[in-house]
Amino acid sequence: MRSTEIKCEEVNFMKVIYMGTPDFAVGPLEAIIQAGHQVSVVVTQPDKPKGRSKELIPSPVKQCAMDHGIPVLTPARIKTEEAVRELAQYPADIGVVAAFGQILSEEILSMPKFGCINIHASLLPKYRGAAPIQWSIIEGEAETGVTIMQMDKGLDTGDILFQEKVPILPEETGESLFDKLAATGASLIVDALEKIEKGEVSPIKQEEEKSSYAKMLKKETGRIDFSKSAVELERLVRGLYPWPSAYTFYQGKQLKIWKSEADLSISGQPGKVERVTKDAVYVGTKEGCLVIKELQLEGKKRMSAKEFLLGKSLEAGEMLG
Repeated sequence: MRSTEIKCEEVNFMKVIYMGTPDFAVGPLEAIIQAGHQVSVVVTQPDKPKGRSKELIPSPVKQCAMDHGIPVLTPARIKTEEAVRELAQYPADIGVVAAFGQILSEEILSMPKFGCINIHASLLPKYRGAAPIQWSIIEGEAETGVTIMQMDKGLDTGDILFQEKVPILPEETGESLFDKLAATGASLIVDALEKIEKGEVSPIKQEEEKSSYAKMLKKETGRIDFSKSAVELERLVRGLYPWPSAYTFYQGKQLKIWKSEADLSISGQPGKVERVTKDAVYVGTKEGCLVIKELQLEGKKRMSAKEFLLGKSLEAGEMLG
């Protein structure tokens, strides 16, 4: 009992300004709260209209903050004088940022005692930018991870404070890796806050020559180019699952590819259906065949290739794309 009391006395809790928007940023916010730190305010993107009704829906982070009774700011532009003035009303020891979606000014970065730190879903300096999770799969990386970075005025260019590696499995999808990295970020940020408060930090400058950029995903990113290899396209399918998803066209309709494999033992013409079995469609690429196992034709439900072929007379020799 006595040792527990001593441990509690050693814990120094921080006042935190938290900035984040999507699901990825919810886990770290919950972890910070559960660790006992005081989140004085949450800053997130404005509510967005959704569905046919255009009803305004709060971001996942805003919903989390409201559930905990934490004040929320939703500036359309965080750099305006009004937004900066409003934020300054919430003094804090540190600012924690996770997929917020806006660039912070130097004035905001210097507001808290320890400045602002960012939870980034890659092993910086690789995959700076908006979509590091998906691009690490698409580019065929064997591992990725989470970086806690001291923010500066650049885009993910600040000093590295802490990192934790996460392996990328052969069957990894954008969705599964997203969940792993969100959980890693949640545990890592709690450790980071404790060490920062104690002064146990050794910042490391990023090696600029090793940097790469993970550009923002668009719907067009998922359009399959069969002049690439089957291995590359299989990674594209996994990396863009579930959004924006990989797709091609069949008989003038969009055909989403949800699950596939690469078969390098068969060669063929790019985009040409080389073989159809009872449960798979083999499509030629630059190198090998992309074996389609799950798909969804425009206007139809997602289904296995076997189910699809029961209702469609797709034959070898037809072209996709």
